[in-house]
Amino acid sequence: MTDSPTVHRTLDLALRVGEMLLSNGAGAADVTATMSSITHHLGLRQAMVDVTFTKLEISYQSAYDLPAHTVVRHVTHRDTDFEDLTNVDQIVADLLADRIDIDEARTRVARIVSTGHHTPRWAVTSAWALMGAGVAVLLGGGWVVAVIAAFAACGIEVIQRKLARRRLPFFYAQTAGGMFATLLAVATQAADVDVDPSQVITASIVMLLAGLGFIGAIQDALTGFYVTATARVLEVMISTAGIIVGVSGGLTIGRLLGVNIALDPGVIGLARLPLMIAGAAVAAAAFAYASYAPGRTLLPIAAISGAASTIYLLLNEHDVGRAWSAAVAAIFIGMVGFTAATWCRVPPLVLVVSCIVPLLPGLSIYRGLSLLAENDLAGILAMITAAAIAISLAAGVILGEFIAQPVRREARRLEQRLAGPRLVGPLRARAKRR
Repeated sequence: MTDSPTVHRTLDLALRVGEMLLSNGAGAADVTATMSSITHHLGLRQAMVDVTFTKLEISYQSAYDLPAHTVVRHVTHRDTDFEDLTNVDQIVADLLADRIDIDEARTRVARIVSTGHHTPRWAVTSAWALMGAGVAVLLGGGWVVAVIAAFAACGIEVIQRKLARRRLPFFYAQTAGGMFATLLAVATQAADVDVDPSQVITASIVMLLAGLGFIGAIQDALTGFYVTATARVLEVMISTAGIIVGVSGGLTIGRLLGVNIALDPGVIGLARLPLMIAGAAVAAAAFAYASYAPGRTLLPIAAISGAASTIYLLLNEHDVGRAWSAAVAAIFIGMVGFTAATWCRVPPLVLVVSCIVPLLPGLSIYRGLSLLAENDLAGILAMITAAAIAISLAAGVILGEFIAQPVRREARRLEQRLAGPRLVGPLRARAKRR
């Protein structure tokens, strides 16, 4: 293929697909492999793809004595949008299976970019509220705590959406969300409501952590994309720092007003295990719905998340350790999520990101903040535990994918072609037959 317009159309399609994958949390390895699969299938052999956190570049030289075609695209918008991710993944699958041509693929990608979602805004906000309530139940809270946590989640979602419209950096949105939830808990404590306000704060921290790029960061680090991994880790750290600033600021305001929120270590036993599992399932499914995941994935997500939370709670009850308990549960999510994603016709990333939400280390972060506020150095250990849990979740999911994918056909070839498991995109590139 040497026709310049055709080459440009192919490179442009690969870039647009790569941009949508990267902006929705796909790992650099998956983006690179998907873009290479598109160009290879459409006749551009040996196209060079370079992916960083903010830039996509693809280059193709048809002959050594001709100039190379190089196209660059910057990624400026990031969001958790499982509907767009699924639709783009389906376009790539249809293109590689020759069910559509390049023109149809370009049209469908443009339609995704220009078309909004059919889900009304109130339904998304309600889903965030349901997620907050589910996490509160998972933590052992009663119905009053669940209602307050739901209200806090609604407020956080509205605040972050308003701030995003004003193009305020995400750090400040995280800070505002954490402070709002903490001040609500302070008000609850001041009103002498018979609830544990620390559970409201912890549920809000989990909500603020949901959707951050833990999995993409670890995947990039494990697959050799160290520059992109560093950028993702820094983004996660800044976002988490915003939560810490907001929560600690709210606790400080509460102390100045004479309202102290006592630290609850969160040891609630297994007497409420069925209710806690139900809370985890509801929280994961609600997050998936709020992130525009297809409806057919909600029941599998709820089931997998409930089972994973059971594993985590049982292991943690037997003093296995929070990090190791999270790792084992995440491995289960990675293994089962890969198979379930095939049945649901969605990328595995949609399922695994949603299913780990109830396991995020909100309790460890809150415990660390509370201890540090009392000048207790044990708070540093709690923060380290939170980081260990986050890393264990991401690494465990990826290990689960490593274990699950060799079951698929042509696994040997896949392992030779890729540096890691695939969470988005085709399993292997196929050259188009002429």
